[in-house]
Amino acid sequence: MGLEAREEVSRSRVFAGWWVVAGAFLCMMTGYAVAYSFAAFFGALESEFGARRGETSLVFSISAFLYFMLGFPGGLIADRIGPRPLVVGGLLLVAAGLVAAAQAVTLWQVYLGYGLGVGIGVGLSYVPSIAAVQRWFVRRRGTASGIAVAGIGVGTLLGAPLAHELIAALGWRKTYLVLAGLTVIGAIASGILVRSGPERYGLTPDGDPPLPSGGPTISSGLGLGEALRSPPFWAIYVGALLMSFGLFVPFVHLAPYAVDLGLGEGFGVLLIVLLGVGSTVGRFLFASITAWLGRRLSFAMMYVGAAVMLVVWTMSTSAPALIVFALIFGAFYGGFVAIAPSLAADYFGGRALGSIIGALYSGVAFGALLGAPTAGYAYDFFGSYAGAILAGAALCLVSFAITVATPEPERWLASRQR
Repeated sequence: MGLEAREEVSRSRVFAGWWVVAGAFLCMMTGYAVAYSFAAFFGALESEFGARRGETSLVFSISAFLYFMLGFPGGLIADRIGPRPLVVGGLLLVAAGLVAAAQAVTLWQVYLGYGLGVGIGVGLSYVPSIAAVQRWFVRRRGTASGIAVAGIGVGTLLGAPLAHELIAALGWRKTYLVLAGLTVIGAIASGILVRSGPERYGLTPDGDPPLPSGGPTISSGLGLGEALRSPPFWAIYVGALLMSFGLFVPFVHLAPYAVDLGLGEGFGVLLIVLLGVGSTVGRFLFASITAWLGRRLSFAMMYVGAAVMLVVWTMSTSAPALIVFALIFGAFYGGFVAIAPSLAADYFGGRALGSIIGALYSGVAFGALLGAPTAGYAYDFFGSYAGAILAGAALCLVSFAITVATPEPERWLASRQR
């Protein structure tokens, strides 16, 4: 980086890390507004192609599998060349996938356009953007990470209702084209703001004074190989994988569930909006409790909360009950997403954080791929979602037990040094 650019960042009145947070927020808001707008398209795609629920839900699951699986190569590349090319390029791929899906004449072409385009695009942009935030903060990492990943909640809040209104006015094909145009704008804006670590600009995390020569920095920590050989990595990996079987089922099936109860498609879309509202609040609410409960135990509580709310969902047959479910489940989902990257940074440091977070999220990919279609096929076969939802709740409780059995980051690091 040139001297003039370094001086410009250093002279900024606002600590440059907060601009990185803003860029990550925009990146995630853009990508996940598209990803979680799928509920608004569910009925239109089901009707257009004469598909069953299991087949239709696979569109979302392919994209979710890819954007969690590809976080690993995305993070690995970003560790080497910086996050900006991945953020811009990934979101442009999302836009291209939407354009391709708009031309589909069979459902498998939607699998290719939406599934591959959105999946690969979000996969390449999400992990680099959130990993960049971790490098710019230490003391305020929880707050910064919570603000950044709130973009997912805001995207969920905005994407589904916007798509619902556009589909009613323009049809689902033209709606995909409109979303593609908005995604291009998001790619440009977030790409301008996201930056590599503070050391490239002569700065330190949190805007603190430079450390004495030889002191530890956010760039210290474990390499990918060392992390892969550690018990905490596999505890987070397996816990997130098991939880993810039930985690994404509401984002796909809550709207058709509401239609089944006679509450209408519009109310179903409203529930997706409320998932986004709860998610946004949860990212701040639960990130704040880590100050006194600790990140590991706070993370464990997200598993318990999600399990309880999934059980509540199976008993919810009225509009008020579903509203409560959507808000509270969304809050626990938001807390899970907000705490996970910071917990990884606590254990493994910032040396290879992008690739480590990406490797951790690859576990979520398998749950995301299988969970929603399994629930859809269960409905097609049994006429009910209850069994699949309760199985997801049970897996969340297993994840809780695994997390509680894992030592605190400080204790584990101290024992590792000994």
